[in-house]
Amino acid sequence: MPQILSTKEANLFRQVIRDYEEKRYRAGLKAAEQILKRNPKHGDTMSMKALIMNAQGKTEEAFNLAKEALKVDFKSHICWHVYGILYRTNKNFEEAIKAYKFALKLEPESQQIQRDLAILQVQTRDYEGYVQSRFAMLKARPQLRQNWTALAIAHHLEGNLQEAERILTTYEKSVSVAPSKTDFENSEALLYKNSIISEQGETERALEHLEQECKKCLDRLAVMELRARYLAELGRKEEAETAYRALIDRNPDHTDYYKRLVDVLGLTAEDEAAQKAIFDEYSAKYPRSDAARRLPLDFLTAKAYLGLMFNKGVPSTFANLKHLYSDSFKKDTLPSLAEEYLQEAEGSNAEASSDSSKGVGAALFFLAQHYNYHMSRDLTKALEYVEKAIQLDPKSVDFQMTKARIFKHQGDIAKAAEAMDQARLLDTKDRYINTKAAKYQLRNNENEKALNTLGLFTRAETVGGPLADLIDMQAMWFLTEDGEAWQRRGNVALALKRYHTVFNIFDIWQEDQFDFHSFSLRKGQIRAYVDMIRWEDKLREHPFYFRAALDAVKLYLSMYDKPEGVNGANGNNANGEDAAEKKKAAKKAKKEAQKAEKEAAERAAKQNPNKAQKDKEEEVKKKDDDPNGVKLAETKDPLGDAMKFLEPLLQFSPKNIEGQIAGFEVYIRRKKYVLAAKCLKAAQALDENHVKVQELAATMQKTMDGVLESLAPKVQEALKTELA
Repeated sequence: MPQILSTKEANLFRQVIRDYEEKRYRAGLKAAEQILKRNPKHGDTMSMKALIMNAQGKTEEAFNLAKEALKVDFKSHICWHVYGILYRTNKNFEEAIKAYKFALKLEPESQQIQRDLAILQVQTRDYEGYVQSRFAMLKARPQLRQNWTALAIAHHLEGNLQEAERILTTYEKSVSVAPSKTDFENSEALLYKNSIISEQGETERALEHLEQECKKCLDRLAVMELRARYLAELGRKEEAETAYRALIDRNPDHTDYYKRLVDVLGLTAEDEAAQKAIFDEYSAKYPRSDAARRLPLDFLTAKAYLGLMFNKGVPSTFANLKHLYSDSFKKDTLPSLAEEYLQEAEGSNAEASSDSSKGVGAALFFLAQHYNYHMSRDLTKALEYVEKAIQLDPKSVDFQMTKARIFKHQGDIAKAAEAMDQARLLDTKDRYINTKAAKYQLRNNENEKALNTLGLFTRAETVGGPLADLIDMQAMWFLTEDGEAWQRRGNVALALKRYHTVFNIFDIWQEDQFDFHSFSLRKGQIRAYVDMIRWEDKLREHPFYFRAALDAVKLYLSMYDKPEGVNGANGNNANGEDAAEKKKAAKKAKKEAQKAEKEAAERAAKQNPNKAQKDKEEEVKKKDDDPNGVKLAETKDPLGDAMKFLEPLLQFSPKNIEGQIAGFEVYIRRKKYVLAAKCLKAAQALDENHVKVQELAATMQKTMDGVLESLAPKVQEALKTELA
């Protein structure tokens, strides 16, 4: 039988819960100990103590105590709920869901347990279970609109659009008092319902609903854009034209509105005069709009536009026009116009502008970028033009940066890094140029120097220095570049550490959904929430993940192929003298790191003494037990570790040939021949003439000649099917 608490101890137990929720872990632990002194077998208190211990980083002890609590009070919904929370915080979602469901059997009326279960189900994309949980929550509290909306979202995510619409309509009919005009939740719910109708392919009905029900919605821009789109899809061109013209009047720099207006008017590429008339109309109506002047350059010459941009000294002129280089005529015409502008400027005896970034300087800058661009590259000419521009204005950061880029494309990375650092020194308060200088230093394998450069813009009080702050800010470009630099320098441990840090950042993004499953419903931001869910489902398609994952897989492959090389890089094969020196250096580095960490902590405590104690409580949880990646480099199963990166890479980027090649390399070494054959087949479908793909095909054939007969009949059959 569970122990019953006295009134005083029951109040103390409620205090334990409050302390946990407010992260006052020491106070909560002390209160729990007081209860357990008199009631050592009180399961609920034992569970809360376990929860606090888990928050302090004592995971194993917390699980042991939670299990003891269940033995003491097996039928306590609190014990089972806490047990589920422990599994959830340790990312074992399957066991967490089981614990939540058992807790619900014991306490079916608990809204908190039901809510936690629903959140976990949508997090794991168990939409069928999510529908059931949301339906139960709706039955318990049908007066809350967010419960109706949540059930509609559950059906929507499950793919049942008609049921989602029916749920929203049912609630609307049940409301007796009309919502106010400023009701944001109602406005968003109406637009969400409209998007569901549209997704069903019923554009006519979606337009009708938009014009009747959504005309007073607060997001006026969304209503205008949806109406214009629906009218265009329905072929009502005159009304669509009016709608897109209204959108252009609202934002004359939105390029997509112009393109859609041209499409609605049925103008083809040959109708240059008609298209020009539209853009001339809006460039006259909105003189400060760049879009109306730039877009016609897709089919017209750019002389007037270039002259205007050069006179204004707009640095982004080349970036705005380089998309035109797919047309060989325009690619040849643009530099000719820039050179013509220079000749005219030199021929006229007009006084030089006080701002050297305008006029001649802007034209020289454009030509330097033109000849540095990969589609029109002539690095000798690029360097010539940028030197002229620098002579005109030696303190221009843009000119110096372009010079550094030219050196990079010449293959002289050291010179490029030096030039980019000189550009940085021209404006030491600019974070962008600081970042570029650090990036070039990393490309030159100057990891320490790059970190010091970035440290000029990181928080000085951060424990762990600039690196810790960059990790906190999730600077993935730095982590990837730093990892690649360490890999080139032969430091496998630090390279792996950086790649795993990038992997963990994507895990954090995945976990960040937890906060929004409830928040978005509470705030009524439904459309943004659904967009977020769909974005999260494709999260690891991101180029940052692909690059870091591919680097990690290649490194693990090299570790598998040449384990002695890896050991040498980490000093395991060094002679006694070298080993002693490395040990001494490591000890010194450790002392310096501890000293720096202590100083940073003291500075932080001085700035905010009240926060220092709280941070100290959470320090155990945040501590990294392998800051230099030594344990990662000592792996006994590099191919198994590579799979952690490879599986999402193949799942979310199947059209990237580099990923398929990496997949083949891993699977063939793991003797997973069917999976290797699938990767080979996918790579051949993408580019069968790729040199590496042809090498892989030869490797596969050679491997099959040696092992095919020894494989199981089903495997042989599957291989023949894949390789057919």
